[in-house]
Amino acid sequence: MSVFVLALSLIVAGCDHPAPEYAASVSQEDRDFGAQQHPQLLAQFGGEYRGPQEGYVQRLGATVADAAGLGGRCTFTLVNSDVVNAFAVPGCYIYVTRGLMAIVSSEAELASVLGHEVGHIVARHSERQQSRSLWSMLGVIVVSLTGSERLTRLAGAAAEMFTLRYSRGQEYEADELGIRFLRRAGYDPYAAGDMLGALDRQQAFLTDSGGRDAARGVPEWALSHPLTGKRVERAHHLAEETGLADGALPDKAPAYLAAIDGLLYGDDPEQGFVLGRRFAHPIMRIGFEAPEGFTLANSPQAITLSGPAGVRGEFAGGPIPPGGLPAYVETMLPQLLGDVPAEIGMAQATVVNGLPAIIVPVRIATRQGSLPLAVAAYDAGGGHAYHFAIVSPPSDASAAAILRLFTSFHLLAPEEVARLRPRVVRVVIVAPGETERSLARRVADPHGQALLTALNGPGAVHPGAHVKIVTFAGADGAGS
Repeated sequence: MSVFVLALSLIVAGCDHPAPEYAASVSQEDRDFGAQQHPQLLAQFGGEYRGPQEGYVQRLGATVADAAGLGGRCTFTLVNSDVVNAFAVPGCYIYVTRGLMAIVSSEAELASVLGHEVGHIVARHSERQQSRSLWSMLGVIVVSLTGSERLTRLAGAAAEMFTLRYSRGQEYEADELGIRFLRRAGYDPYAAGDMLGALDRQQAFLTDSGGRDAARGVPEWALSHPLTGKRVERAHHLAEETGLADGALPDKAPAYLAAIDGLLYGDDPEQGFVLGRRFAHPIMRIGFEAPEGFTLANSPQAITLSGPAGVRGEFAGGPIPPGGLPAYVETMLPQLLGDVPAEIGMAQATVVNGLPAIIVPVRIATRQGSLPLAVAAYDAGGGHAYHFAIVSPPSDASAAAILRLFTSFHLLAPEEVARLRPRVVRVVIVAPGETERSLARRVADPHGQALLTALNGPGAVHPGAHVKIVTFAGADGAGS
């Protein structure tokens, strides 16, 4: 009997006993692989989120893993990223972002996300796709071609290594297994459909508000197939097949809302703020603006940039060594290039927005021919330097765009810094006479009413209800 058929039969029967082969779904080899990838993945996608919600996710994950027969074999991590996402790595390493935690509204909904990811592990979907060998080999092959792990990351290989596109059948199988685990863990199985509805609202909010790329708004496993229509219907039907009525088991919404009160929302000030094509860091007091068509992604190590026609790059920084900015460039370039054959051109000293800068053209050797790498470094004062490193196919348009990027770097004015304030999720009780419109005025977002609906669902605002709003940190519920 296939795992797919077995899972469906157990859901229909309402069986509470885990299949014995599930415990064998995580081998020691898988665990070793996951442990090896774990720090690299966290470095790429935002690091761990340190706060009370971290322990909450770990405890809930352990409950879901127990329900799947994988007690003690899984590692659950809350990722410090506002991108709404959840994913699994072989070895039962499960990741959920604080961005996703902000949009779901109950413990059961979050448990359904974790159950879905555990379902991929149980069904060994990554092995069926041969993705494990793809992940391990992709990095090795590309690094061997370039001789530089940093350049591999610039070329986007790291993102490819940790991005899976499951088939429709695999997604459905993970849905079924996740609902089975949800029920066995004692949660309302209908929460899986509610969670998909929350993702649908988030995607609609991002599309309508135009604040960022809408594709950042939903997990890969949800983006692969439509959220609405048949998939939500199917989740509801699977919940019905458990034989339970909607609400027969708890969703533990009050406990969940209490747990996420104070959760960081949006960008982390310690990593700086990505505002469309702009980046601004209130602590480092620096900023830049990428040209039209570029997208930015934040991480603890660097800002990654992607532009038209395959332009890729990073923005990072560090202390200036003795010898000043030239010494910074001389130290940084070998670290960036690694063993890749490269021809380093003449460094050009210049001034950008009042700051000493050095621009260095480099040509790196690949099997397809040489590729230009443009590097610009800046002395931002206080012993700190920052740099761009941009790889691009040779073209006049790319060169012009990179020059605009390089000349946009600047120090922030005090008034710019003052506007960069962190936001948090606050759970408030709707007062008598308060309406969705009046409550939306307390939301720290240009699209306050739309965000309020996205976070809570339509019709959620009524007297006495506990609802999520987004405010500036320290504002005690008073956004501006």
